[in-house]
Amino acid sequence: MSISRRTLLRSTAATAAVAALGAFTPHVRADEKPLRAGLIGTGWYGKVDLLRLIQVAPVDVVSLCDVDQKQLTAAGEIVASRQPSKKTPRLYGDYRKMLAEKDLDVCCIGTPDHWHALTAIEAMKSGCDLYLQKPISTDILEGKAILDTARKLDRVVQIGTQRRSTPHLIEAIDKVIKPGLLGTIGHVDICCYFHMRANGNPPVHAVPDYFNYDLWTGPAPLRPFDAPADNYGGLPHVRWWRTFMEYGNGIVGDMCVHMLDTARWMLGLGWPVRVSSNGGIFVQKGGKSNISDTQSARFEFDQPNPLTISWEHRTWGNAPDPEYPWAVFIHGEKGVLKASTAKYEFIPDGKKQATLKGTNVVELDKYPEDNDTQERGGDKDASAAVRAQMRNFLAARANRTDPAKKRPVADIEQGHISTASSILANLSMALGGKTLTWDPATHTTDDAAANKLLKRPYREGYVHPAEGV
Repeated sequence: MSISRRTLLRSTAATAAVAALGAFTPHVRADEKPLRAGLIGTGWYGKVDLLRLIQVAPVDVVSLCDVDQKQLTAAGEIVASRQPSKKTPRLYGDYRKMLAEKDLDVCCIGTPDHWHALTAIEAMKSGCDLYLQKPISTDILEGKAILDTARKLDRVVQIGTQRRSTPHLIEAIDKVIKPGLLGTIGHVDICCYFHMRANGNPPVHAVPDYFNYDLWTGPAPLRPFDAPADNYGGLPHVRWWRTFMEYGNGIVGDMCVHMLDTARWMLGLGWPVRVSSNGGIFVQKGGKSNISDTQSARFEFDQPNPLTISWEHRTWGNAPDPEYPWAVFIHGEKGVLKASTAKYEFIPDGKKQATLKGTNVVELDKYPEDNDTQERGGDKDASAAVRAQMRNFLAARANRTDPAKKRPVADIEQGHISTASSILANLSMALGGKTLTWDPATHTTDDAAANKLLKRPYREGYVHPAEGV
């Protein structure tokens, strides 16, 4: 693939937008009220997003929602200690009651994946612009429904794929990709080798009285409650859900979506035309987990130029490149660009050492609270990127009447493409590795069996947002 002028312009536009927005400071008139914000899902990354928003804008956190009363109460105390007013937000156990107040300007959504679609659509209908965590959906037609709702209601929706606002990756675009140092790009590898697949055989036990398990399950199948009782400080459901396909899309839906989105952004790529995947549970067979422990996927693109991206994950063993266990490797005729959340390196062909490199920005001198524990909303390695992503979100809201500026860098459409592409990989694996040709215009594949899987069945009492499609 030879990086075309069109691709460079896309990358340049993305880079310029993020660079400009990094300096964006919301201006509040004396008679203007702070931004009224809410959060649905007060777990680790829900708090990360909301607390970074507080750092970059005059915000009044009005309300918080979670089905776990213990987690909700703790989040209320943390937010009260961080926001300038020191006011404790209103606390809700049901997002529908929170959104019925219709008193929010923006809403952050950090629920488990299976709740993203229903909460996002309801929040937009209540009048909110959104900061929505990735992946945006658990099935492809949920994602399309979120996108369609955002466009119909003219909402600004930023997705939590904050690599698009990561300073050292923007630098890599400026110093390596745009000047053409890679030459013709022939292939991209993306990977994750973290040992992050929860596994085990905990017994079924009583649901804690502070946790509404039925509402937490929502539209997903109601599994027996077997979350480890000593999990994450006595919050048994926290992250245990990620090990089951009932609630998400495994490591591909959780980690591939980030790196696929990063590669697409850096190279100006849209939808893949073909997706295939193989994998399964090859090593870690002893527990209840039903997500793959080993999986490969292939994403084929033909616009702006032909290119293939290959994904690989293993939740066991060692990473081939220990310094890049979760990363993007862009291979060109003149060298390779290695990029991760921590750093980047450009190694010219024939050289053993990088000639260009950059590292992650950590701003503990300005924001020491970034170094807090995960339970209290800390993520020092990603905080600068999340802040930039939030500034970008706010700038898009401020420019919502300008068609050229109202789309944030991780707009809902981009989030849908990366999420749906990852889901297609899982559908391919479920169908024995069959290559699926994707038509974004019709949102269908060339395979009848795959098309039946584009919409998951919802549990009785819940209506899929694409019902009737």
